[in-house]
Amino acid sequence: MEELGDIMASLTQPGLGGAVLLVTGGTSGIGLSTARHLLESGAHVVITGRSQSRLEEASEKLLPVSDHGTRLLTSQADAADLGDMDTLMARIAERYGHLNGFFANAGSGIFKTMDETEEADFDELVSVNFKGVFFAVKKALPLLRAAGGGSIVLNASWTMHRGMVTAPIYAATKAAVHNLARSLGVDLAPEGIRLNSVSPGFIHTPMYDTFAPDEADRAATVAAVPAGHTGTAEDVAHAVGFLLSPQSSYIIGQDIGIDGGLVMATPR
Repeated sequence: MEELGDIMASLTQPGLGGAVLLVTGGTSGIGLSTARHLLESGAHVVITGRSQSRLEEASEKLLPVSDHGTRLLTSQADAADLGDMDTLMARIAERYGHLNGFFANAGSGIFKTMDETEEADFDELVSVNFKGVFFAVKKALPLLRAAGGGSIVLNASWTMHRGMVTAPIYAATKAAVHNLARSLGVDLAPEGIRLNSVSPGFIHTPMYDTFAPDEADRAATVAAVPAGHTGTAEDVAHAVGFLLSPQSSYIIGQDIGIDGGLVMATPR
């Protein structure tokens, strides 16, 4: 019978041991699962969140895989607040002096049609999902350069590939996020800094519960997925871990869909 340590080792991402990695929006869902996967792979992980209490809850959940917290740093930060991002990068610089990788995961989801969308909704989505991602990447660059290069993964969405009547602004910001991966990927490649994105489909997270709050909604989403079920946050975490690792060193400006076939095909 395999020992627990052997089983855990088989689930880790090779090449991430000792790396310093940042995950914004790391208190729940995809961000929390990614932080756990990276810690299990031996990395030092920094997570952010808007709420201090949620950061503390996340820290407790990650304690068993973070060498009792010695490889985990938490920092309260709003991804859309440039001052918060300055403070975050200063903390990372003080503790580690560099950054090997960054998962720009923090985002906001408002699911309204065009007629329902107010200016405040528009401003929040663009500020968090687009402006916040752009400037977080910009502010992380000195730390990545200090490491001699690294990898950045942006969290896009399956909605960047298809129009979405019930969330046109959300979908547009996610399309913008992937285009950043393409544009900045070309810009920064000569420095050894790679940019790629992931596009999760229907992943069972708190945001999914907002999008599909009742059984009828969930049944409708599952019916659209050739795989026949929603994905898990761990499905995304493993893809992010691969893109952050040296195993993906020749991949630049690409998007990996983790959607059970949602974008590529229509089920029977």
